[in-house]
Amino acid sequence: MTDTTRTFSIRVPATSANIGPGFDVVGLSLSLSLTLHVSYPLNSSSPSHVPPSITYTGEGADEVPLDAYKNLTTRVALYVLRCHSIRSFPSQLIIQVNNEIPFGRGLGSSGAAVIAGVLLGDQLGNLHLPTERLLDFALMVERHPDNVTAALVGGFVGSYLKELDEADAAAASVPLSEVLPEYPPDAGEDWGLNPPAPPLGIGHFVRFGWSESIKAVAIIPRFELSTAKAREVLPTEYSRKDLVFNLQRLAVLTTALGQNPPDPGLIYEAMKDRIHQPYRKTLACLVLFFSMQIIPGLPEVTSSITPSTHPGLLGICLSGAGPTILALATGNYEAIAEDARNIFKEKGIEVDWKVLDIVGGSVVQ
Repeated sequence: MTDTTRTFSIRVPATSANIGPGFDVVGLSLSLSLTLHVSYPLNSSSPSHVPPSITYTGEGADEVPLDAYKNLTTRVALYVLRCHSIRSFPSQLIIQVNNEIPFGRGLGSSGAAVIAGVLLGDQLGNLHLPTERLLDFALMVERHPDNVTAALVGGFVGSYLKELDEADAAAASVPLSEVLPEYPPDAGEDWGLNPPAPPLGIGHFVRFGWSESIKAVAIIPRFELSTAKAREVLPTEYSRKDLVFNLQRLAVLTTALGQNPPDPGLIYEAMKDRIHQPYRKTLACLVLFFSMQIIPGLPEVTSSITPSTHPGLLGICLSGAGPTILALATGNYEAIAEDARNIFKEKGIEVDWKVLDIVGGSVVQ
């Protein structure tokens, strides 16, 4: 590379959302990553604009679009650029992507792609946007704050969406088809130049403490589960009893996971949930049943692996919308994972598992 070529990298962590009772509220960043290596000449010698070149390795390499106007990350980057009156990508832009985050498993693959796109747009446009504004752009695409916030800032994070005034609420509710329109095959630089910019301060967050002794065991079944479909099975109303159940446990959990040493009895009970997990366990079975594969096993794993049967375990929950199961533990990781694997295997399901650290947020360097 010559001194007229700019290079940088973007690394975005995987995430797990909800963490038991924290539905759409808390997220956790994990030590799998989506990494972009980016380069482009500062003074292009090409007489005409050369479109971006994208290469992709790792998880999802066979299914990710390599056209910059179809790929989620580059579409988000172009959205950020055009909201700042920058019409196009730099000429001869090269993006090399490596992805460690499984698709459709509840480990934040789409949230990571969105955050990578926001950071890519910020870097290509030399915008120097503050963290809060980067989050605004992410929330115009990914409308739930838990995954994207954890991916951006890292650690164990709680977030909420601000109540907006009428005008800002309307701006933040623009259909995704208008924020990230489907580019037609003949789209040029003059197409889609004026996307709706996000209001200021859509999302807000706080980092909670996290005990360094706690790791996450991700038990990953070898099938995908659509987040959209996982939301469809959730009820539109809940009983007061169930809401109080979750609120009580969430209030305890956000402090308990930062204590040293962690209290297994306290955390295991505090990670129980009545808002989303009971419905999504059933969904995972139904989705695969109607695909001619009967997939029971999730309820058995979450109920039979406990601190009393597996010393070192603190709590167990669905990761995001599933089907990945996340076990938080201070030790005995292999026994926890292998016993979960055996439960799934008895039902005909193959799983992979990984012991993951809780990590910091996205890095640009």
